[in-house]
Amino acid sequence: MRLVFGLVLVLGLGLAGFAVYMAKNYIQSYQTQLEKERKQRAPAIKTTDVIVAGRPLAYGDRITQEDVRRVKFPVDALPEGTFESVEILLPEGEEKPRTVLRSLAENEVLLASKVTEPGASAGITTKLKRGMRAFAIKVDLSSGVSGFLRPGDYVDIYWTGKVGSERLRTEGDSTGEVTKLIEGGMELIAVDQVSDTNTTGAIDARTVTVSARPQQVAALAQAQATGRLSLSLVGVGDTSVSEVVEVDQRRLLGIAEAAPEAPEAPKKEVCTIRTRRGSEVIETQIPCTN
Repeated sequence: MRLVFGLVLVLGLGLAGFAVYMAKNYIQSYQTQLEKERKQRAPAIKTTDVIVAGRPLAYGDRITQEDVRRVKFPVDALPEGTFESVEILLPEGEEKPRTVLRSLAENEVLLASKVTEPGASAGITTKLKRGMRAFAIKVDLSSGVSGFLRPGDYVDIYWTGKVGSERLRTEGDSTGEVTKLIEGGMELIAVDQVSDTNTTGAIDARTVTVSARPQQVAALAQAQATGRLSLSLVGVGDTSVSEVVEVDQRRLLGIAEAAPEAPEAPKKEVCTIRTRRGSEVIETQIPCTN
């Protein structure tokens, strides 16, 4: 009896072990097939490390190590000007931090165009490209497009003033009060003392600052000293080149210029001699002599 019981026990253990072995092989095979299928469905995406904002950062904020973090980013979608590590972003640590030039949302990638160089402030000089200068233009509510101007906008600049005189005027020239387009598509880098491009509120500006070449600065300074400057806002994405524009009162009202009167032809001098024949007087025309 004991022998039978022992044989049954051994047989049961053998069957249980065999069942466990078969189940283990089945699970391993299933997992292998599942992993293989996952690899076939989802191709591998190559990534790299980039630095992103760890919290919302506003214009003028100084960046510290606690403000950023490193994440994986797809290489195929990597924008230009990223930072791979905090050491590259802040090479001299917090002694010379970078400053935010454009507002950054949380988890937004930090780009070189959105921050200053290490130790630099977010001043207006950071917005000037090589060879460009900053020039301030006086404006009021009407000449400044009613407060709709923002840093980063582009404007056309018109000059209004008096030119020439009737005595000096040549054919086709404007005279008297004239409005003329003197510069087109100039970038605004500041409105009053605001240079943040993320400004959304209306600004009743008294001055605007444009980015201009030295030759343009001289032209604008001369124009501002001799007349009034007005701004015209250029639409977003408008790359058209403004044509030459010049309007005076005569052209505005469509008044044609009167043609100068032709000089009168000199009257031909007639010389006569009178001859008396009795009571009759006869006049005879003869060539005039000096």
